[in-house]
Amino acid sequence: MRTMEADLVIVAGGPAGLAAAITAGERGLKSIILEKSSATGGAANMGMGPLGIGTKIQKDMFNDISVEEALDLHMTYTHFRVDSNLVQTYFEKSADTIEWLQEMGVEFAGAFRYFKESAATWHIVKPDNGVIGPRAASAMVRIMTERAKELGCEILLETPVVSLIVEDDKVCGAKAVNKDGEDVEVRGKAVIVCTGGFGNNKDMIKEEFGLNLGEDYFPFMIPGITGDGLRMMWEVGAVKYNPNIEVIYQIPDNLNWFLLDAVLRQPNLLINQFGERFMNEGYMGNTTYAGNAIGMQPGHYAYCIMDEGILREYKKNGPDIMDIVHPADAFLAFDGQAAQAVEQGYPGYFEAETVEELAEKLDIDPDVLQDTIDEYNEMCEKGVDTKFHKPQKFLHPITGKGKYLVGKFYLGAYGTVGGVRINKYCEVLNEDQYPIEGLYSAGSDANIIYGDSYNFTLPGNTMGFAVNSGRMAAESAADYIEDLEEE
Repeated sequence: MRTMEADLVIVAGGPAGLAAAITAGERGLKSIILEKSSATGGAANMGMGPLGIGTKIQKDMFNDISVEEALDLHMTYTHFRVDSNLVQTYFEKSADTIEWLQEMGVEFAGAFRYFKESAATWHIVKPDNGVIGPRAASAMVRIMTERAKELGCEILLETPVVSLIVEDDKVCGAKAVNKDGEDVEVRGKAVIVCTGGFGNNKDMIKEEFGLNLGEDYFPFMIPGITGDGLRMMWEVGAVKYNPNIEVIYQIPDNLNWFLLDAVLRQPNLLINQFGERFMNEGYMGNTTYAGNAIGMQPGHYAYCIMDEGILREYKKNGPDIMDIVHPADAFLAFDGQAAQAVEQGYPGYFEAETVEELAEKLDIDPDVLQDTIDEYNEMCEKGVDTKFHKPQKFLHPITGKGKYLVGKFYLGAYGTVGGVRINKYCEVLNEDQYPIEGLYSAGSDANIIYGDSYNFTLPGNTMGFAVNSGRMAAESAADYIEDLEEE
């Protein structure tokens, strides 16, 4: 067995783990990151940037939002079923964290809204290729990794942790196995676990949520994020607390059919497998709201129907709903990817010339589908949605002009959040809400700030919580270590 020592042992090197390592280095502590995969960054390599509140970037763009405003918005959104102390500590720190990242060389393209009704809290990292979109934050990961190393952090890649070490009721290290199959024992004075949840663990997803990964539930599946850290913390006495999913909706294999997804998620006729409408489609821009509604339908999916006449209007005048992730030029490139989907028999997309043909392809009673379309079109002609009160500007008749175009949207998620309970010091709590000495957690494992639904009105929240809680955990651990040394 290989034995190593450090002041601080960090389990996983995603944005939370890297932030913790940098913070530890700034406090003069030696840290070791044990990372399961072959690279640092975790889910952040697919993300775009963290939340910031009251930053100079926001003020320069006339999009300032105060901590007071954000805290009130978030706490009322969650009906106060989350820890206000934890949320306000994170929000208060977030502007300083943006500057902290800038000082180490991270550049931001600006502070953005996800959709019109959200606040401009999303500090999107200036991407290496200059194009704002998924994976932009990988540039931040690279800079943070280098900074952690400069400050003395040792990063052991392909070295998954298998258990935590507890002695005298204190968590003081971790046991791992490296890529050569060698057992590694890393001793420290405190441990921070930040393994990113269990979004890619099929069995845990089924057990916790009753969902079937890749069948009726299509999240972003980040390799290696399988709940290892949560299991280890539960084993040493952490209370199992509010595991949840960060709900979105998307077509299957979203990233390979990104243009289809972008075009078809407009506020047109949304129906379930029974052929019935079930929500005001005007809320489809808020992917948590729409994802929650779709997740309640039979099979956890829904069909969004438009036609080529509506598509032509979008190409000419732009879409009904704009967001920062799905570019408007996707509409111009839609036809090529749609033809490819039809040719390959992709199950997330359908085309039909008639309602009867569409009903057959969707396996919906043709009379029910026709009645639903007729009822919807009557409301469009009158300009009033008497059922769900969708705004008139989104009421486009579905005539089949050209042909019907349909996307099959499933419940999805960016990943899981929560699983252990922490306080504002990121100390992991037991079932009596007392801290487990020496054990801290940050990032998605400990992200218990959403209640039952991710707050998309403050975008950048999950990555923001990861980076900020990583700093918070390391600061608390450093104080704990100083107290130990004084004893």
